[in-house]
Amino acid sequence: MTATWIVIAVVAALVVIGAVIAFNGLVRRRNRTREAWSQIEVELRRRHDLVPNLVQTVQGYAAHERGTFEAVTQARNAAVSARAAGDPAVVGAAENALTSTLRSLFAVAEGYPALRAAENFIALQEQLTATEDKLEYARRYYNTSARDYNSAIQSFPNLLLAKPFGFTELDYFEAEPADQAVPSVEFGTSNPRPMR
Repeated sequence: MTATWIVIAVVAALVVIGAVIAFNGLVRRRNRTREAWSQIEVELRRRHDLVPNLVQTVQGYAAHERGTFEAVTQARNAAVSARAAGDPAVVGAAENALTSTLRSLFAVAEGYPALRAAENFIALQEQLTATEDKLEYARRYYNTSARDYNSAIQSFPNLLLAKPFGFTELDYFEAEPADQAVPSVEFGTSNPRPMR
């Protein structure tokens, strides 16, 4: 009978050790994902800080484009507010709206050759491009971490621990980069209509 108790004690000890290892693995994955999200927030903050300077620079050359400037400012403010919520789905939607208005701002800038040649505008555009590159890297790292974390909490035996200890599935961060090329529209007479 003592051998039976020894086997039961060993099995119980193995189950407890396995549960501790699984729990610690879930905590590590959750913390890695939180770290990845904080990197996204750093880049979003940098992006949001660049937008007012960019608007102000373009405004100096194209003051009559007030609607575009107001749309960019409103989208930036909405993105800053969404970032405070911390929900990747909400932040992604707000960032996509900001990206759309930034594209319209760059489209306005295309009409002003002096603006495109201005050192301040070029520097801001380069900073925004660098920030977008870093944001893209951070987004990929976060989404990979979130995927690994979500897979871990959905896999057996971790799923037995995940729900009781408050490990919940995380959303992915989906946002479009703002520095994608704006399609150019050229008006020309490459195919003139014949006169009658």
